[in-house]
Amino acid sequence: MHQKGWLPKLVVAPSFVVGLAFIYGLMAWNGYLSVSASRLLPNYEFVGLEQYLRLWESERFRVALTNMAIFGGLFIGGAMAIGMLLAVLLDQKIRAEGVLRTVYLYPMALSFIVTGTAWKWILNPGLGLEATMHRWGWDSFSFEWLIDPDRAIYCIVIAGIWQSAGFVMALFLAGLRGIDDSIIKAAQMDGASLPRIYWRIVLPSLRPVVFSTLMIVSHLAIKSFDLVVALTAGGPGFSTDLPATFMYAMSFSRGQIGQGAAAATVMLAMIAAIVVPYLYSELRTKK
Repeated sequence: MHQKGWLPKLVVAPSFVVGLAFIYGLMAWNGYLSVSASRLLPNYEFVGLEQYLRLWESERFRVALTNMAIFGGLFIGGAMAIGMLLAVLLDQKIRAEGVLRTVYLYPMALSFIVTGTAWKWILNPGLGLEATMHRWGWDSFSFEWLIDPDRAIYCIVIAGIWQSAGFVMALFLAGLRGIDDSIIKAAQMDGASLPRIYWRIVLPSLRPVVFSTLMIVSHLAIKSFDLVVALTAGGPGFSTDLPATFMYAMSFSRGQIGQGAAAATVMLAMIAAIVVPYLYSELRTKK
């Protein structure tokens, strides 16, 4: 019995140690680099909050935070709204539901690099949508968001929603199919309309799914890197920089490891601000 109790722990121990060292250990190392004088190479001279002060004084980082607010708000809201709408439509047991579900979910099977490259071709004024409209005779049509510093961030929003809405749809559809049909039938017999049933019964029942989906999509928004690199490379200039691309540029292109580590720590704080309250509410509910 004593041996059986220790055997599972011995099996799990290697992965636990590796995870502790290469996840939390590297997070701690990054945190220390963010308060060090590191530049091209790690330098362990302690400088306090100097890197963070330089970070907040950086115009490029302020642009990255502004873009994060724009991209995060529109991406999260758009993906969840469209995903919910698609799930509600498919929940009506329409024809060819399996085909439509596959079509909507397929973009999530692509990497963000592929998505960004494809949308770069589509939105390129000389190759994609605008050029096609001009060939069809609509010479007045113009769509130059990709090369407009004030609008390029919205191109990333469009590509992100296109890829993630189907994934959100799948999560919501699974939640809808898990609701007891007898409750909905009872509401229909009482004369409740379909919109009222969804608003009063279905949506409250989907609360766990909504919170889980919100966490996943928010995590995708905060750590978005490859989509931006493939679609705009942070340009024009640095007008579409996000904290993740700023961190990469500082750490590996500009030789400012301390600045990159500080930016990574800020990103970690953003994710923690979402995850910690959720975990607290879940643990409190279970108690």
